[in-house]
Amino acid sequence: MVMLFDRFNLSEDIFTTLFATEQQSLVARLLVDYIKENEGEITKTEMSMFATQLHEGKYVVSGEVVGIQAKTVKLSYNKRQFYDRILTPLKSMGLVDYDLYKKTYKLSENFNKEMIRIGLLWLRHLRKPILLNLKKK
Repeated sequence: MVMLFDRFNLSEDIFTTLFATEQQSLVARLLVDYIKENEGEITKTEMSMFATQLHEGKYVVSGEVVGIQAKTVKLSYNKRQFYDRILTPLKSMGLVDYDLYKKTYKLSENFNKEMIRIGLLWLRHLRKPILLNLKKK
């Protein structure tokens, strides 16, 4: 996943930095909170149930969370898009890990480790000598 951000206008919320739309960031936040409520790990079946309930509009959030003046708002998100646009990016970025043997999803610190690794790659590149001799004509 390609992540573009403006370091001068970074949000305090990680989800608005990582996801393109407010709805995606809200759904990702809901998923992470759901996993946290279940001691940081959920089964494949629980993930499917979460996605199905989301698809059916069974999640109700405060209007303030969505930025609407209503007291509560039913939130729905297509199940297939949930897997494609929310869960897959969370896994590929290292925020959520999937254990093939236990068939569980759990929150991970790998994202932080990868961001540090990317920063170190940049520092290493800065210290390398110039390899290309670019000449102007």
